[in-house]
Amino acid sequence: MASTAERDAMRRALAIAERGPRGVNPQVGAVLLSPDGEVLAEGWHRGAGTPHAEVDALSRLAPGAARGATAVVTLEPCNHTGRTGPCSEALIAAGVARVVYAVDDPGARSSGGGSRLREAGVDVESGLLSGEGHELLDSWLAVQRLGRPHVTVKWAQSLDGRAAASDGTSKWITGSTARADVHRRRSLADVIVVGTGTVLADDPALTARAEDGSLRDHQPVPVVLGARAVPDDAALHGHPHRFLQFSGDLVAVLDDLRLRGAHRVFVEGGPTVAASFLREGLADELLVYIAPVLLGGDMLAVRDIGVDTIAHARRLTVASVLPLGDDLLVVATPHGETAPGAPAAADAEQEGDA
Repeated sequence: MASTAERDAMRRALAIAERGPRGVNPQVGAVLLSPDGEVLAEGWHRGAGTPHAEVDALSRLAPGAARGATAVVTLEPCNHTGRTGPCSEALIAAGVARVVYAVDDPGARSSGGGSRLREAGVDVESGLLSGEGHELLDSWLAVQRLGRPHVTVKWAQSLDGRAAASDGTSKWITGSTARADVHRRRSLADVIVVGTGTVLADDPALTARAEDGSLRDHQPVPVVLGARAVPDDAALHGHPHRFLQFSGDLVAVLDDLRLRGAHRVFVEGGPTVAASFLREGLADELLVYIAPVLLGGDMLAVRDIGVDTIAHARRLTVASVLPLGDDLLVVATPHGETAPGAPAAADAEQEGDA
């Protein structure tokens, strides 16, 4: 049973973990306690190729000073060699007597640190403040589970499922409250994706803005799908981040984005791009903003997704329906098994490998 000192140390480890960068590697914090519960040292992971949190904390002590200590860590100590050595072995070599961690490492190669420590006679307790630990690592854990970034596909539509009027005009189908919600959700993403058709037709800035029009602190990296050139005077060139452009296989695109450290991908346009992610089974969440207007015509919000009969319909689970001014937001996720075409979860790069 974890002590009060260990619980306090875990809260501290969770707080300092956030000092590290969010990307390919998880944010991890560690606190070393003496046998009587006093803090000896603390550390966190500062990015790929740098010492892991446990080793960072150990490095702050004189040789032998950690003997008999307790290591409190937000993530199970790794048990493999990447750019750095196994944390499990470093803790054993330092003479640590007890290890307490919040979240099990899901990696096929990096997990097993808890078992290795137990084999060496170290007392191990897992799951301390696991809820807070999972909250800290939520997006990183999703990448490990999926083998790619988590993908949200968003579109706005009329009540009859149209994205634009017959002349192509689409600003604005939804009202200001719905648009503000979109910008808030953009700011939570690492990457925002559109097709070249949207860039050429609408010239979007793809920034995340506050209600007063100012830029939010966090801006997603813009990604353009398609081979057509982005004009030199496109608004995208004014984005705080340089945009990336890809063409070809979406799975390869997502793998590239994962290796760049992207956890959350926000797909925002247009109907062809949205359909591509849906057709390939690569949409983990749908955000559908529905305005109480009728447009008619053939400007559908989503193009062909490969459904040729009702039996092949992509079934969804509605997670929530939120009123936003006069509009509605429907949040939905794929129902049941992963849709056909979705890649199996890969053994993604773990802390220290990239």
